Amino acid sequence: MKTKFDELLEFPTVLNFKVMGVACDELPDLVINELQKHAPGDYSPKIKASSKGTYHSLSIAVTVTSKEHIETIYTELTAIDIVRYVL
Repeated sequence: MKTKFDELLEFPTVLNFKVMGVACDELPDLVINELQKHAPGDYSPKIKASSKGTYHSLSIAVTVTSKEHIETIYTELTAIDIVRYVL
């Protein structure tokens, strides 16, 4: 990935990830399990349902330590089957 996170941020820092995926009970658990692999911590995401209830968005604050760390988390979260977008 060609990002400029290392130029724009001082590490470590807390970054808010927004994960949007299919509305199901497993979504928060799948996202948190993946985050625990790369940034262990105590996570309690804020969950919002879409207007039709088809999708859920999770907002999660994660402490990241480098540009590569951000990119790894982003890549791993987007690899989850029911995840549609990661911002």
